[in-house]
Amino acid sequence: MEVHGTVADGYEPVREAFVRNFTERGEKGAALAVHRDGRTVVDLWGGTLDPADPEAGPWRRDTAVVVRSATKGLAAAVPHLLHQRGQLDLDAPVGAYWPQFKTAGKERVLVRHLLAHRAGLPVLDTPLHPHEVLDPAAGPRALAAQAPQWQPGEAHGYHAHTFGWLLAELVLRASGGRTLGRWFADEIARPLGLDLWIGLPGEVAASGRVARVAELPAPAPATGALRMRPKRSVTEAYADPGSLTRRAFDAIHPKPDENDAAYRAAELPAANGIATARSLSAFYAALLGPLLGARRLFTPATLTQARSEESEGPDRVLVINTRFGLGYMLHGSACPMLGPDSFGHPGRGGSLGFADPETGTSFGYVTNTLHRSVTNDPRPQSLIRTLRTVLRG
Repeated sequence: MEVHGTVADGYEPVREAFVRNFTERGEKGAALAVHRDGRTVVDLWGGTLDPADPEAGPWRRDTAVVVRSATKGLAAAVPHLLHQRGQLDLDAPVGAYWPQFKTAGKERVLVRHLLAHRAGLPVLDTPLHPHEVLDPAAGPRALAAQAPQWQPGEAHGYHAHTFGWLLAELVLRASGGRTLGRWFADEIARPLGLDLWIGLPGEVAASGRVARVAELPAPAPATGALRMRPKRSVTEAYADPGSLTRRAFDAIHPKPDENDAAYRAAELPAANGIATARSLSAFYAALLGPLLGARRLFTPATLTQARSEESEGPDRVLVINTRFGLGYMLHGSACPMLGPDSFGHPGRGGSLGFADPETGTSFGYVTNTLHRSVTNDPRPQSLIRTLRTVLRG
């Protein structure tokens, strides 16, 4: 397997682990980047642009791809920065910014409840069709009328799709009319020179840089390897059309075509961000400290705020124990990262971005080969285990 890119001295085992994902774990096209104290120490890529078509052409240095829910970590930075600038109060009722939201028992939903998956709004009574989500007002309009599934603030459950619409409308109103995707582009991606988009521009779509994605089964583990099986309760929850789990992931139904140009151009801050691994890692590096001569994005107080635990324990949607800060998943059994201080976000099917303040490390992994994982894909986990060993010396 030919892998391109570079690793700093001492990080050679990470390259070897990246290659093993292709030879042992069904990888078809992927990239990995790691920053340490703002410096790139791993920058690797390999495979094909289309996992279903080996003749589609090679994955290149600047190839980007849909990262699904890893988008949430990008999107969450926007309300934090608005708060940092005094434009958004995380302890205010959502209705203070969005008056139409104050219906059906949502009057006491706070901004921080949205970020911590505690708003009780993971589902829509009437799911949106893929063509409806191209209208940026459709999701917020449906959520304004939606009743919570539990008393807001009293429990948590992963808001798979609705997280994006909730944040999008909040940012639109708190920022004076800029969409979340536009704010992210203007204030984060462009100043830092990052290839990250929430709403893919036409010129990037036309460039041929964006890989196609496909859901493919992961290969059977090698003889003697540990096979991870989901708990029966988790499997049953995903299979039950009436469960909160299934309804949360089916808030858009039927499933959208993630390779469709119109879908990629839409702003869906929970699900359709497009990124290179290099820029995903650089984004998290910029949350920790200065990057490429630019100021750090988060002040120390904002960094503490983002990664302070807000939700922990049984997740009413994912049916496992999860930990969330404000917009970010925290290190734990559901999504192991480098260590207890790590925070970031996985994307269903494989992608993952995170930062680890203790070691000054950030990590970005993207793939076009989507496996049946939600928060704990074996491919990035193998890379993290190797990286952890390298960092420990």
